[in-house]
Amino acid sequence: MNIYKTIHLSLEGGGYDITVGRDLLAHADEFFNLNRRVLIVTDTGVPREYSQKICERCRECRIFTFEAGEERKNLRTLEEIFTEMLDFGMQRGDCVVAVGGGVSGDMAGFAAACYMRGVDFYNVPTTLLSQVDSSIGGKTAVDFGGAKNIIGAFYQPSAVLIDTDVLKTLDDRQISAGLSEVIKMSLTSDAELFALLEEKELNDNICQIIVAALEIKRRVVEADVREGGIRKILNFGHTLGHAIEACGGLLHGECVALGMIPMVSDGVKERLIKVLRKYSLPTSHSYDRKQALHYLVSDKKGNGDAVDAIYVDEVGQFVIRRTPFRELAKLL
Repeated sequence: MNIYKTIHLSLEGGGYDITVGRDLLAHADEFFNLNRRVLIVTDTGVPREYSQKICERCRECRIFTFEAGEERKNLRTLEEIFTEMLDFGMQRGDCVVAVGGGVSGDMAGFAAACYMRGVDFYNVPTTLLSQVDSSIGGKTAVDFGGAKNIIGAFYQPSAVLIDTDVLKTLDDRQISAGLSEVIKMSLTSDAELFALLEEKELNDNICQIIVAALEIKRRVVEADVREGGIRKILNFGHTLGHAIEACGGLLHGECVALGMIPMVSDGVKERLIKVLRKYSLPTSHSYDRKQALHYLVSDKKGNGDAVDAIYVDEVGQFVIRRTPFRELAKLL
């Protein structure tokens, strides 16, 4: 076991640790209280050995696996998880562990928030995207009625374990998609991190990059737990990106990459496009503009005929501008 760094997220009423390192899964009981009934929630896209390593450290364990894919992040899958929890005889003192990407984390976290009005929840993100993004912040949700993350809750995990060894099983496209979220956070908040991404190689600096991204999100979440103010900066690239994603064909991180491009100044855009190309992320894409516009106006973050959109005029700094949907439509 090799711990690179432990980041503590301080919140009113408590907080939790996010531990980053290598060979951590086989030592999960040193970070999580597993001396109880433990339901591990994972999907078919995650190697079974990850859940099994954690299961071996539990007093009593059951693994629930659902079909991989955003389309399974719905109330029907949530009901299946609740059924499994009941069949397992889980009580308020038991816990849920998410092992997988953002979909597994969202499903497991929301189930934990609802079951018996809340049981402990641990998160083991296994994609780069989930490690740098959804692993911290406590946002859990399911999709409903064609709207992404429309039903959910803020529910903080008791601890998060980020084992960088699991990234070895991801293909290059998944790594690049995850890196898009790092690029996003560096553009709004950390010019040095953006320069590192420009100048250095990913594999040689992966722990440093993950920790730097987590530190940005930690500061934002601590300042704005429920996304009422500064936390809106984490939506940079998402306002348009989610609309493009609704058309299908691209990964979430790829859509975020596209969603950032119209939201930066010309000087930043030149540097951004070079970085996106360096990490094989798209800089252009054909999609159904009518479908994207329909999603854009139904986005839950909208209020009236405008949205608080995030723009970057200089690397490491951001501005929030109230932007009418008609202006965003032009950017699409």
